[in-house]
Amino acid sequence: EWTMKTSIVLLLCISVFPGFSQGRVVREDETGFAECNVFFPGQVPPEGFTEPFHVKICQQYNKEPRFATLYSTKDKIPLYSAFKFTKPAQSEEENWLVEPQIDDPENDLHEMVHEADIGGTVANLGANQALTSDYVGSGYERGLLNPSLLNEEDFQVATYTLTNAVPLSPALSKSWHRDIGKVVEQALLPHCSKMDHLYLLAGAIPSSVRVKGKVSVPESLWLAACCDAPEGWSLGLVKKINDENSLADFTVRELEKQLLPGVHLFKGSCGEDKQSQEKREAVLQAVSQIRSGEQVGTNDNQETKDSGWVRRVAGIIATPFIKLLELLIYIFVELVKFVFYFLWLVVKRVVGTILDGVYSLWNGMVSYLKAVSMVLISIPYDVGRVIINIFLGFLQIVRDVLSLTYRILSIPVGFILHLAAFPYHSICAIPSVLKDMATGIGGTFSLVIDATAAVLHGFYYLAGHIVKRFVPKGSSDD
Repeated sequence: EWTMKTSIVLLLCISVFPGFSQGRVVREDETGFAECNVFFPGQVPPEGFTEPFHVKICQQYNKEPRFATLYSTKDKIPLYSAFKFTKPAQSEEENWLVEPQIDDPENDLHEMVHEADIGGTVANLGANQALTSDYVGSGYERGLLNPSLLNEEDFQVATYTLTNAVPLSPALSKSWHRDIGKVVEQALLPHCSKMDHLYLLAGAIPSSVRVKGKVSVPESLWLAACCDAPEGWSLGLVKKINDENSLADFTVRELEKQLLPGVHLFKGSCGEDKQSQEKREAVLQAVSQIRSGEQVGTNDNQETKDSGWVRRVAGIIATPFIKLLELLIYIFVELVKFVFYFLWLVVKRVVGTILDGVYSLWNGMVSYLKAVSMVLISIPYDVGRVIINIFLGFLQIVRDVLSLTYRILSIPVGFILHLAAFPYHSICAIPSVLKDMATGIGGTFSLVIDATAAVLHGFYYLAGHIVKRFVPKGSSDD
């Protein structure tokens, strides 16, 4: 339910403010923070953070820069966040975001979005930055370097991004935000003549301890302040992770030595070239008073112990009644949810039935109009086809009449022609008949002569054969 509510709130924020938490990401070796240079004295960012895994982010909200962050993709925590005090927030509402371009610089998402809304649109999500799942069940909270309590509404929303968070224990996170809030409001602001010239850097020093083997737990937290105004001053504060009540003050030079070699946080007068020592001492005295007050507040005395013991006993006695009340409230809420869910189902079913009927009626009307349109469109085609068929039938009838007339007229004409040609064919046939008769008579006579010669030749041959057979050879010679 919490995730659904936060997603709904985030979607509403995105719909109302189109530029919701836009982040500009550049590498450390590229030119500055661009729009976010306004959060640095003289618009010059800190120098010396030159590792290739250091990424600059100009954190924006509603198309306006809100603060700047230097993020370590190796340690998956911010090394510092640069911001200015605006005014204390009246309320806090957490909507945790991630920066898509850190993991996938080529994607089309140029603004920070809720992790649940990304889906599969970002390649290698979590490869270079921490995710919500890295904190779940780890015992660590997402501690903000740029505390939301020092920002007004628009600025506050932009602080709830995982690129502004480091793993802190609940007690240390509370102590850090409490100390920073009091130091800024009670010690720093009153001693800077121009509030808009108070520049703040809140950072973390990574350690080898990692949450789930991924996100580095800081070994210490630090704050660097610069009042870039007449009678300016600078100051550094460090809180050790293993001591939630610690808050040591340093000069900016001393603080820089605890960071990476060659680091310079501020330029110009805030680099301690020209500073008002009186102002700085006044600031340190105010910080000392705050620190002393916190320590006094943490001293245990008998009255505190007694009141704590009474509260514990009262809590033990009241717990069953509180649990019963919680159970009744839970049952009531569930009944209300069930009633609304049932009503929703009824309304959904009724509306669905009405919509189905309307949809069916619409489909019927569309089909009817389509059929009528097709019929109307086909009428000219059918009329033309009928006219063409009638014309073709008429031509066929004319053709049949002409053919029949030709056949009727061809009978007498042929008979007359054959009758007229008969004498010619008859007279012309006489010579041919006489020739055929002469040829037949000549052939018959020649056939008789040939037959007589053949018979005589046969008798001659037979007589010669008989003579040779029965007459002796001598006789035959004679």
